[in-house]
Amino acid sequence: MRESKSAKLNQLQQQQQDNHQNVHLSPSKLAKLFDPDASWDKDQLGDVLHWIRQVVGLICGLLWGSIPLVGGIWIILFLAISSGIVYGYYAMILKVDEEDFGGHAALLQEGLFASLTLFLLAWILVYSLAHF
Repeated sequence: MRESKSAKLNQLQQQQQDNHQNVHLSPSKLAKLFDPDASWDKDQLGDVLHWIRQVVGLICGLLWGSIPLVGGIWIILFLAISSGIVYGYYAMILKVDEEDFGGHAALLQEGLFASLTLFLLAWILVYSLAHF
């Protein structure tokens, strides 16, 4: 009976040591954003691209409204800037194979309409509140 308890105890201690040795410190999430060797699944990359677009949309909307800019050319410029930043991020910084994630079209439209909505909302609100 003592042998089986000590054998179980030794086995448990060995498993804990193995688990302790197999624990790797995961790289920080911020470092992963700029690591071309990091592995991405479709949902993770989509979330990152979505939130990059949201930040760009908010910044451009606040900037466009405070300057004050009017006209449809600024919407087109926002779409070009936003798409350029997203393309530059996944193609030049992360160097992912876009075919693994559904092609350029799928990656470039990730978060596009939500960011366009946020951009227009921020632009119209800031312009209306600051200049009228």
